[in-house]
Amino acid sequence: MNKESQMSNGKEHMIKAITADIRYDGRKKDELRPVSIEYGVSTTADGSAKITCGNTEIIVGVSLTLGTPYSDRPDEGTLMVSCELLPIAHPTIESGPPSINAIEISRVIDRGIRESGAMDVKGLCIEPGVKVWMVSVDVIPINHDGNLIDIGSLGAIAAITKTLMPKIEDGVANYKEKTKNALKLQHTPVPITVCKMGDQIFVDPTKEEEQNLDARLTIAVMEDDNICSLQKGGGAGFTSEELKIAFELAVAKSKEFRKYLA
Repeated sequence: MNKESQMSNGKEHMIKAITADIRYDGRKKDELRPVSIEYGVSTTADGSAKITCGNTEIIVGVSLTLGTPYSDRPDEGTLMVSCELLPIAHPTIESGPPSINAIEISRVIDRGIRESGAMDVKGLCIEPGVKVWMVSVDVIPINHDGNLIDIGSLGAIAAITKTLMPKIEDGVANYKEKTKNALKLQHTPVPITVCKMGDQIFVDPTKEEEQNLDARLTIAVMEDDNICSLQKGGGAGFTSEELKIAFELAVAKSKEFRKYLA
């Protein structure tokens, strides 16, 4: 039996299991893996967190630097999210420039925070047109067992809320001395990636499940249940009924994930 046939058979068995509402790791279709968050895991970042969900582990570091604002937004600071996929996280990951997967993860996490208006970018302004805080969020999976977008986003929000502002002395940032002022978030957008395999819909995929998906839809949900961003992946589509199920799942499961940020 060739590799393609083995994958096909594996997918068929996986669909049968999901149809019976018993996934390979024992969860139901709508069941999230347990989450734990540890703060202050980096001594060099201005804010950091390690988030674990099942066997997926991600470290997130937040760094603040003083810089010049964009000319069209002179009174706003900036946010940049980057994800680095390293071979240490999974045997299938190779060294080299950022992969398409890493770029997509970065952009989707960034979009959820940006489109929700979570970060008070005007509050990052020191002197309009001259000096603002630039916020860099580094998402680094150290063990990849699926769902990096959702878990990475949750970790990013967690790390940002524990980020302390460096002192400014004579217009220069003193990164060795922190103030008691933390970065403030006006909202906590939580993305839920709803997956489709065959005709089955489920959440929080493992790495093995991700490799067999037909489609996925990442839905970022606000505290008031409004949706602030969407990202579609995979070649298959969602029917109108499947989209209804997906949105209902995302709203319900975002509440479960958000509890870990309390």
